[in-house]
Amino acid sequence: MLTETAPHFRQPLLKTPFHERQREYSQLDSYVPWAGYSTFDVFTNVEQEYFSVRNASSLYDLTPMVKYRVSGPDALRFLNRLVTRDMGKLSPGKVAYTVWCDDAGKIIDDGTVFCLAANDYRVCTAERQLDWFEASAIGYDVEIREITEEVAALAVQGPISAKLLRGVGIAGIERLKPFEHGEFSMPRAGGGPTVTLMVSRTGFTGDLGYELWMQPQDAEAVWDALMEFGRTRAVRPIGSKALNMVRIEAGFILPKVDFVSAAHTLYLGTERSPIELGLSWLIDYKKGHFTGRRALLQEVARGPRRQLVGLDIEGTKPAYNALLYTEASGRREAGSVTSAIWSPTCKRNLALAMVDAPFIATGSTLWAEVYLNRELVWERRMVRARVVDRPFFAPARRRTTPPADF
Repeated sequence: MLTETAPHFRQPLLKTPFHERQREYSQLDSYVPWAGYSTFDVFTNVEQEYFSVRNASSLYDLTPMVKYRVSGPDALRFLNRLVTRDMGKLSPGKVAYTVWCDDAGKIIDDGTVFCLAANDYRVCTAERQLDWFEASAIGYDVEIREITEEVAALAVQGPISAKLLRGVGIAGIERLKPFEHGEFSMPRAGGGPTVTLMVSRTGFTGDLGYELWMQPQDAEAVWDALMEFGRTRAVRPIGSKALNMVRIEAGFILPKVDFVSAAHTLYLGTERSPIELGLSWLIDYKKGHFTGRRALLQEVARGPRRQLVGLDIEGTKPAYNALLYTEASGRREAGSVTSAIWSPTCKRNLALAMVDAPFIATGSTLWAEVYLNRELVWERRMVRARVVDRPFFAPARRRTTPPADF
């Protein structure tokens, strides 16, 4: 939402409806661009923001997430042709995570699909996909419209998130199950008309959490109510760095980090299929034809050449972008790390890595090449890395309905 009158060439990055409220909490003025918007990377301290997600509740501005309204008589048929999951199983009030591929079975992007009503959907994704969607919609009676600027969005994530939402007057939120959404109302401070929200029990943290979808003009009222009620409950806004830590613990993949869209790759062999990314569970081969189905069936028959796996690495130094080897001597490469952190909650050195097929089985041992800087002197270490199951962190509270009253 363009919130200022300056011409676009003087403000090349847009500001979300939450931007001015968030600036009040920013001590570092650390920003990163996302889908044409200016977003906050860190507000105060990454560690403080991380623990607000795991120990209390956090607010994260989701407005830049690209949103499309897909509707019309052929909306369901179009989506089933586009994505790998069977959207016919998605009833109104439900949400599904899915991916879509090119003809070679390589991922274009991932996202969430909200079923609003019969043949009426909202598709949310990290990057703009209108060209791909419209090309895929040829021959279908369907309308695809970008609504990114029409919907402000806020992620409320953490163990007290349900209590926080109830505290600002969103009644009945505790009945919402994972991957469900519904319409709720919130009293406006000082009186006036209530705020109407769509709330989904979804998120990118692997924890108990919700995502709030609202009209841009209501954004500041929702923010103020949440921060006021959470003022004495350790609720704080978080930036993308803290979010990246918790999404790795949850084992979630991130575009441009764990994979590059097949629409953007420049070198052969750098694109990835959902099978290689460990997302085989998202593919429904029985629903009928979809883009990439034939190629994916061939990949299943021959087996993937590589796969994204979770690693538990010795030591406390995160293995950022580390090369992986089959033995400590480092003679033969076996893959590379895409994401890595030291997990404060799990007390483990965690990583996601793309690994050659012979070494993807849980329990396999690899060696990571890690570099340490000790008083400006670099040291090379070969540390043991063990393939483990994902997610690394999966508390029961993320699925418990109704949530416990923390």
